[in-house]
Amino acid sequence: MFIDEVRIEIQAGKGGDGCISFRREKYVPRGGPDGGDGGRGGSVILRATNNIDSLIHLTQRQTWKAGNGTSGSGSQRHGAGADDFVIEVPAGTMVFDDKHGFLLKDLAADGDEVVVCRGGSGGKGNMRFKMATNRAPRIATPGEDGEKRSVRMELKMIADVGLVGKPNAGKSTLLSRLSAARPEIADYPFTTKHPHLGIVSAGNDRTFVMADIPGLIEGASNGVGLGHDFLRHIQRAGFLLHLIEPSPTDETDAWTNYNSIRNELVTYDRELGERDEMIAITKADLPEAEDVRQQFVERLGGKCEVMLISAVTGLGIKELVMAISRRLKPSKTW
Repeated sequence: MFIDEVRIEIQAGKGGDGCISFRREKYVPRGGPDGGDGGRGGSVILRATNNIDSLIHLTQRQTWKAGNGTSGSGSQRHGAGADDFVIEVPAGTMVFDDKHGFLLKDLAADGDEVVVCRGGSGGKGNMRFKMATNRAPRIATPGEDGEKRSVRMELKMIADVGLVGKPNAGKSTLLSRLSAARPEIADYPFTTKHPHLGIVSAGNDRTFVMADIPGLIEGASNGVGLGHDFLRHIQRAGFLLHLIEPSPTDETDAWTNYNSIRNELVTYDRELGERDEMIAITKADLPEAEDVRQQFVERLGGKCEVMLISAVTGLGIKELVMAISRRLKPSKTW
């Protein structure tokens, strides 16, 4: 199961208590205080990794807690500090304070981390309070409580290319043709229930990551259909590949469908309207596909490249991959 948004409670560890103790040894009648300090509680750290691609493992429990520090003891022995508790999340996870709504950190790259809750400091033992005027202090301080925080996490997938388009435009079929990803493919709308990532080879040891975003429909930016839950994943894609079905099964118009999806993208995030884009007319084996491509070329006036492809027959697939590779940054390798 794919989960891209979770809310959890995080609790750092409590510091250990300081100790009240006095040195008791033969021939040392006035050994004085020797109570040690408590150990520090463990902090909770969120760390990004490329090894996982969903937040589903965080749904196993509601509260995640670090260990407590141990109390100090006699003979000036300090308590052990607890290890920090590291929670791994997918790279691309945005961490918010759920109560106040502000962003704690965007864990965009592998290895990025943030200390969400700091462990409490250990208490002081009575040896810390020895003074000339009080040589036998009988006081110690308790350990501090660790911080608590409600956290909301949003995953925005990191991909070089984001596939967008109406349901049944052929996004899943294209991704399965170009990569080892195996999204569900069927002849009814909304077969894709969550985003899929695939690594596409462009030759000469060059690859790029392509994301199949669930099909968008009119009103998606306002919560209609399935795509509204996944529009956030398009935001991180450096390049958009818009797939157009030349003869939609619902008898709608290809050009109208294109503008409808463009409108949803801009409504959700205006910057998406300025994102680098390429258009691919799918199902090139249909007789009307070339006419639709020509229509798009004329109406767009050269503002973006329009290609003709067929994921079934392979027509135009190699040319599409090479065209995408040229549009991406030359230094991008995985």
